[in-house]
Amino acid sequence: MAAEQGDAHSQYNLDVAYEYGTGVPQDHATAYTWHSVSSVGGNKNYEKHRDDTAGKLTPEPLLQTQKRATELFEKYGSDK
Repeated sequence: MAAEQGDAHSQYNLDVAYEYGTGVPQDHATAYTWHSVSSVGGNKNYEKHRDDTAGKLTPEPLLQTQKRATELFEKYGSDK
């Protein structure tokens, strides 16, 4: 819920959960989406994780995921 309220740290925790499959099915596309939203605040650690996750996606899924990240950012934004 906090991720959907714009809390960047919670967004980051959510993306890590999807990246490693912790409590949710592992999904690199969803992880990248939340990495992108959480990294908008300029946190270098969040940006590095986003870029590392991008390397796990092929070009077409990456493009689709970037579009989804834009939608999520417009909806949930980041407070940091």
